[in-house]
Amino acid sequence: MANGDRRDALGRAAVLRDGSTRIYPSCRSKGVTMKRLSMTILLLGSLATASVLAQAASSGATSQSAPPMTDAEVRKVDKDAAKITLKHGELKNLEMPAMTMVFQVKDKAMLDQVRTGDRVRFTADKIGGAFTITHIEPAK
Repeated sequence: MANGDRRDALGRAAVLRDGSTRIYPSCRSKGVTMKRLSMTILLLGSLATASVLAQAASSGATSQSAPPMTDAEVRKVDKDAAKITLKHGELKNLEMPAMTMVFQVKDKAMLDQVRTGDRVRFTADKIGGAFTITHIEPAK
């Protein structure tokens, strides 16, 4: 392009000194390609963010619902320490296999409902880094 020729703001078209215009197809196609690429990246980023937020909301809703009840046998009750030893089945919400272990209880009053040897149903969760009984009732 010679001196005195002017291009539009995007550099796609030029007005030559003689007053004629010239369209530069390569520039136009690059502009469109860059626009499409930018929009595609923006769209994919938005979709990825939406997906992560949806998963977070979904897992948050799951953790807010009550965990399933698990069957167990009371092995020991320690009211002073607010702990109970249970031989329990699988705890799916904690991804824990069946075993015998000591749990803290959310409320000491729960321990007044049970004695060693009782069959119970309970729910547990990890609270403050400790496995804690959140609900316990006699088995039916």
